[in-house]
Amino acid sequence: MRHGRVRAANDRGTTPTARILVVGGGYVGMYTALRLQKKLKRELRSGDAEIVVITPDPYMTYQPFLPEAAAGSISPRHVVAPLRRVLPHCQVIVGEVESVDHAKRTARYTTLASSDEGTGPASIAYDELVLAPGSISRTLPVPGLADHGIGFKTVEEAVGLRNHVIEQLDIASSTRDPAIRDAALTFVFVGGGYAGVEALGELEDMARFAAKHYHNVKPEDLKWILVEASDRILPEVGPEMGRYTIRELRGRNIDVRLETRLESCENRVAVLSDGSRFPTRTVVWTAGVKPSPLLAATDLPLDDRGRLTCTAALAVDGAPHAWAAGDAAAVPDTTADAPGRTCAPNAQHAVRQARTLGDNIAASLRGEPLTDYAHAYVGSVASLGLHKGVAHVYGRKLKGYPAWFMHRVYHLSRVPTVNRKARVLTEWTLSGLFKREIVSLGSLERPRAEFELAAGGVPPADPSADPPKGPTDDPSPDPKGSS
Repeated sequence: MRHGRVRAANDRGTTPTARILVVGGGYVGMYTALRLQKKLKRELRSGDAEIVVITPDPYMTYQPFLPEAAAGSISPRHVVAPLRRVLPHCQVIVGEVESVDHAKRTARYTTLASSDEGTGPASIAYDELVLAPGSISRTLPVPGLADHGIGFKTVEEAVGLRNHVIEQLDIASSTRDPAIRDAALTFVFVGGGYAGVEALGELEDMARFAAKHYHNVKPEDLKWILVEASDRILPEVGPEMGRYTIRELRGRNIDVRLETRLESCENRVAVLSDGSRFPTRTVVWTAGVKPSPLLAATDLPLDDRGRLTCTAALAVDGAPHAWAAGDAAAVPDTTADAPGRTCAPNAQHAVRQARTLGDNIAASLRGEPLTDYAHAYVGSVASLGLHKGVAHVYGRKLKGYPAWFMHRVYHLSRVPTVNRKARVLTEWTLSGLFKREIVSLGSLERPRAEFELAAGGVPPADPSADPPKGPTDDPSPDPKGSS
């Protein structure tokens, strides 16, 4: 018994002294559990502690590799790390935590079997809580965005976007309608941060190569547009490298529009705040993220941006035995010149915070002093396509091939497990020896369509197709939104 609650027996028939519940299997969730496995070896073996990880997916996605997965440089299965393999001493539950009552030290969650069981959410008690649910895409009420927008935050979205882009080349090559061809060959990306710039750079590189294999589609026929609401892109690499990136992209015939917003994408027409209108079948939304909505379903303190307020030791402020880091946490930046600043929500901080977090939880269980998290931001690297990149690291500015090479070396060193490092390195080596693969496997998103048609059923609709219009559909645009 601990904190007045009786523990259920573990697999060995003993009652664990402490149950650590980790919510989320992303950067912070996986690396914290991995660190705890190492720090609590003795307690885990004796049954004095157990680690439970509840996560929507049975894998951790290494998001910096999503652009290369979309471009086909890396196989999608090598962008993810299977949690059960990486965390053999943890109990991994694939499910969604719906709410947390920290006053009672309980969390309610559903699993893949919950709907079939008909019993509703289950409840789990814990002694130490690690909240690391990450973030979701920050969307705005732009008319048509929910119907036609494509996200770029998961490996499934990256693979789907690759298939979609190649499919547009097939459509443009086969149609005789110039309006359909123009819309198919126009690609609009909203958001000039890492996700948007790297995704656009890699996909434009891939599509330009693929176009060479079509008899009636030329690389210059493709129209790429980057829309950014602020006055610069890639702010993490500094103003000078940001301006270089704009020159590099424009030199590749990419239309970069600063201080511009997407106001509508209804009826497959992208309407920008500068008055431009582009018929397009591709609108990729990468305009930022926001904390997971799970945080609002807890009794823990949040800041004005919806993040958990934390101390420098990564404990939730005013909530003993609750911990957080990463996108979901407002962690004081102890290395900043100005007081009151918090750590940026990026992978560089998340991985290092997870290490400190695991150490502090282990120290707390043993009654040892905690350590404050401190890490000075060393800089950033970004890929702009094959052999192209920008970097601003330790005050040094690199561009072109050296920056691209540094990007690959850095992320290869950070991707988890030796297994993944070896597979990624092998794929990079092979891609240097052989040409890109330009096959679209869009049917993977509708694998039962052919069988359902053969069996006399109605196959599921193609999500990329235009929605049918009924007699009551209003063709007029909705009120304008902003991005």
